[in-house]
Amino acid sequence: MQYATELETTIHDMVQKGRGILAADESAPTIAKRFRAIDVESTEEKRRAWRSLLVTTVGLGEYISGIILFEETLAQKTGDGKTIPEAAWTEKIVPGIKVDKGKIPLALSPGDLVTQGLDGLAERLRGYRQQGARFAKWREVYAIDQHVPTPHGIEANAEMLARYAAVCQAEGLVPIVEPEVLMDGDHDIDRHAEVTEAVQHAVFHALHRHHVALELMILKPNMVLPGKSCRRAEPDEVAAATLRILKRTVPAAVPSINFLSGGQGPEEATANLNAINQQGRDAPWRLSISYGRALQQTALQAWLGRKDNVPAAQQALLKRARLNHLAMLAKYRAEMEAE
Repeated sequence: MQYATELETTIHDMVQKGRGILAADESAPTIAKRFRAIDVESTEEKRRAWRSLLVTTVGLGEYISGIILFEETLAQKTGDGKTIPEAAWTEKIVPGIKVDKGKIPLALSPGDLVTQGLDGLAERLRGYRQQGARFAKWREVYAIDQHVPTPHGIEANAEMLARYAAVCQAEGLVPIVEPEVLMDGDHDIDRHAEVTEAVQHAVFHALHRHHVALELMILKPNMVLPGKSCRRAEPDEVAAATLRILKRTVPAAVPSINFLSGGQGPEEATANLNAINQQGRDAPWRLSISYGRALQQTALQAWLGRKDNVPAAQQALLKRARLNHLAMLAKYRAEMEAE
């Protein structure tokens, strides 16, 4: 593989004990929704200010090893003139880029979705690499209903993830492979586990077909949970179900599993991660995070779009990152939230 050394270096820099990934790659509609919740208009300057706040948080690199950015963010600069990727690397946080173009209905497969963005991907990756990105992320989404996802939908999405991952490795970027089985709905935890197992099996079969080096990728899966309209599961139950499925489906060659938070609240996501690490001490992979809202939410609420609130927002971000760091070490306790 042409870029094997570069890919190995990126994996080394990102997969480290007690450090995780911050997902700050919200699309324009998603970040507008986040900003509306704090009564802030989503202008380019406000988005630059927010993402600059994240990467200039002194000490964040102790807990965070990578940050996923949105396309416009690669070229934006912090107040001292560094590009946002440069500022991230000052904290030894590896900059990466979301490269998918969002989901659409899968043709002739009602209820199934598929993600766009493969056309021209190699050329885009070369440009992102020149702007400082060292890894990429692509998300496929699986809704759960009585008849979905279908076997066809599962296979189509796996094929997209594998094709994307192969192009990334060919162009020198580590792929984060994100198959998200949604927690929206009234399904129980067993149904979520069943679908997650089928999805992960299909994904790794497809990665094998496309010659993707498993040692040079990161998996970003959902935890196994009951649907939001069903009930809330205790952390030990979530951990047991999640680890059971991962042990059945994810090869030991994968260096790190970085869970998405997927609609969980910040404290819930941290508690579940802690339980997974307590029960998964013998797991062959690092068990870490790639959280978005579950890391950013308290900091956003402290910031409120105001420059004078930046220190308080950065402290809130640091606290949330530190608590997740402790959960990666299986040392988190609920009473730490009040400290």
